[in-house]
Amino acid sequence: MTDAIQESTDYLKSKGFEAPEIGIILGTGLGKLVDEIDIEYEASYNHIPYFPTATVEFHKGKLIYGVLEGKKVVVMQGRFHLYEGYTLQDVTYPVRVMKRLGIKKLLVSNAAGSINLKYKKGELMLIDDHLNFQGGSPLAFKGVEKLGERFVDMSQPYDPQMNATIEKIAKSNNINLHKGVYASVLGPQLETRAEYRFLKIAGADAVGMSTVPEIIVANHLNIPVAAVSVITDEGNPDDLKPVEISEIIAMAEKAEPQMIILFRELIKTL
Repeated sequence: MTDAIQESTDYLKSKGFEAPEIGIILGTGLGKLVDEIDIEYEASYNHIPYFPTATVEFHKGKLIYGVLEGKKVVVMQGRFHLYEGYTLQDVTYPVRVMKRLGIKKLLVSNAAGSINLKYKKGELMLIDDHLNFQGGSPLAFKGVEKLGERFVDMSQPYDPQMNATIEKIAKSNNINLHKGVYASVLGPQLETRAEYRFLKIAGADAVGMSTVPEIIVANHLNIPVAAVSVITDEGNPDDLKPVEISEIIAMAEKAEPQMIILFRELIKTL
C-alpha cells in the first residue's frame, strides 16, 4: 500500500495539490461547502492512481484543492462506503493520501439518523465518541505497522480542543448543537425497529453508514479530527415511518448552512 499511496500523492502534487493544511470529508447531501472555497485545482477520483471511485449517485467524485478562510484545504466531495462493495482499506485510502500530502487536521461530516429522540431532523450533532458496528477495522491487515502503530489508542478519537472550539462557535451563532455518540453500521439498508432499540441500549445517539473507518485511520496517522452529523431522520422504534433517501438528502441540504458556519469558523482558528 505504501507504494500506491506515494503514487497517488505524486499524481496530485503534479496537479498542484501542494501542502494542504486541512483535510475535509463531505457526507451525503453536504457538498455546498465547496462553493465557499477559492478552488485552485480539482482531480476526479477516477483519474487518481489507486483511488476508489464513488458509485453512489448523490456523491460527487472529486478531490478539491483550494483556500478556505486563508488556509490551504483538500476536500473530498463524495466519500466511499463499505456498502458500495469496497474494503475498509479502500474506504480510508484517501485519508492516508491526504496525510502524505501534508494535512495537519481532518474535518468530517455525515448525514445520520437520530437514536436519541431529543435530536430532531435538521439539527446538528458534534461527535464525541463512536460505536463501530461495521464488522471490521481498517487497521486489520498485514503490514499495517509500516504505516503507523498497530494498536492505536482510541480513548479520545475526536480532538477535545477542536470539539470545544466548535461548541463555542455554535453557541455564539445560536446553532442548536448536540454532542453525542455516533454508531456506524454497514448498510445500505436502514435500521429495523429492533435495531433502533438495540442501538439505543448500546449508547448511540445517532446512526449512519460512514465516518468511523476514517476516524480510526486518522488516529492511526496522528491526525487530530473533528466530525459533525446532520440529523436527517428520526429512528423512533415506537413510531417508525418509512424514509426515502431523497428526503434524507433534502434535510441534509437544509441543515448544511449551519454546518458550513461551524467548519468555516473552526478553520479560522486552526
